[in-house]
Amino acid sequence: MMMETNDENLQNDKSFDTIEINPPQFEEDDSAKSYIHENSISKKNYSDCNQSISITVEEPQKVGDGIGVCTTVYNVPGFKKTESITLRRFSDFLGLYDILVGKYLRTGHIIPAPPQKNIIGTTKVKMTNQQNEIKPSINNDWLESRRASLERYLNRTAQFKILRTDPDFINFLESDEELPRAVSTSTLSGAGVLRLFNKVGETVNKITYRMDENDQWFNDKINEIEVIDIHLQKMYVATKNLSLNRKELASYTGHVAKAAAVLSACEEHTELSRALSQLANIEEKIELLRSEQANSDFYILSEQIKDYIGLISAVKDVFHERVKTFQNWEYAQLQLTKKRENLAKLEGSGRNEKLDWAEKEVDEVKFMITSIRNYSFLIILIPLQKWNSKVVKLEKEFTNISNQIKIEIEEFDMQRVYDFKSLTIKYIEDQMAHQNQLMKYWQAYLSTANELV
Repeated sequence: MMMETNDENLQNDKSFDTIEINPPQFEEDDSAKSYIHENSISKKNYSDCNQSISITVEEPQKVGDGIGVCTTVYNVPGFKKTESITLRRFSDFLGLYDILVGKYLRTGHIIPAPPQKNIIGTTKVKMTNQQNEIKPSINNDWLESRRASLERYLNRTAQFKILRTDPDFINFLESDEELPRAVSTSTLSGAGVLRLFNKVGETVNKITYRMDENDQWFNDKINEIEVIDIHLQKMYVATKNLSLNRKELASYTGHVAKAAAVLSACEEHTELSRALSQLANIEEKIELLRSEQANSDFYILSEQIKDYIGLISAVKDVFHERVKTFQNWEYAQLQLTKKRENLAKLEGSGRNEKLDWAEKEVDEVKFMITSIRNYSFLIILIPLQKWNSKVVKLEKEFTNISNQIKIEIEEFDMQRVYDFKSLTIKYIEDQMAHQNQLMKYWQAYLSTANELV
């Protein structure tokens, strides 16, 4: 798959965010230029009960009008092709996420979130491009991090059966046409500002509203998720610092190599000069080795933990969606009780002239229970008995989202154990390989050191 970014829309940050392993390829054109990310997406053979999709995001290219290609190989029910070529901008990923959230969050499904926009990294890349320079030391770390994050996002989304069979997700992967621009994903757009206010409102609601939970399972799981989130945050900071310190260690190792090389050139003793020269070579190799270890710390460990912090946030969103459903239902129930009490008082007082007004209010509240929105337009049109069935439907929706969340969390826990097992094994194997190589370097140098008189 390829992702595209548009230099002209940097302030909106809709599509300039790019990912790069190697320097981008340029194709000059008079029109606006954008970065494209090429994703090779392969879907392995699997049975209906054990489906899997493997997605790889590859290095970006630069093309004139932001149109590029993406190779995809499929063996998944619901996909029309066995191979396809597509191109996607970064904003397309954000748009896909918004679509999936709108479809499935309210029913209790966990929706993995894409990586967040990074104005600083985007600005650095654009400044480099304006100077017609490629500075891997400045760009490549951020670009590779973004590329890997998008790759993990797609694979994470594909792990959920309902999401990987969603028509919009399928279209995202196999459509050879450019998707409509997701302008609502822009931070500075009207929709972006509205989304920011909605988030602030939801945050305040989370703090101020406390649901009377009758299901102990939810109390236990919410507390468990909170504890996991806290410790994942701490581990992420620790692993990120580990990677940074390992890079610093690699840099100092390079300084040692240079100092040893200079010293060997000044040394008049032949054997000692040769030993110092070989030491400089060893230190140069160790510098590269420690840089690889730092990358292992970052990409295998730190970034994976960061992804799970985002996934934990998605789990919290599901829990909050259930609370919102209950809150709306509870509010409507309270209003219905109030209106029924008013109706009973009017009937008891004998003021028959007000009965029609009271019955109308009861109809209104019953409608509010079933549908908070647009109730003012339908109060008079929908009969009372229909709203009674809507009340039952609203209760059923709350029950359904509760049951679905339990299913989602059970699958999430199983996948979490598997993911961290795979992560740990991969990280240990990688570190062992580096340590073995380090031992070989020093063992090879030991004989030279022993030969010194």
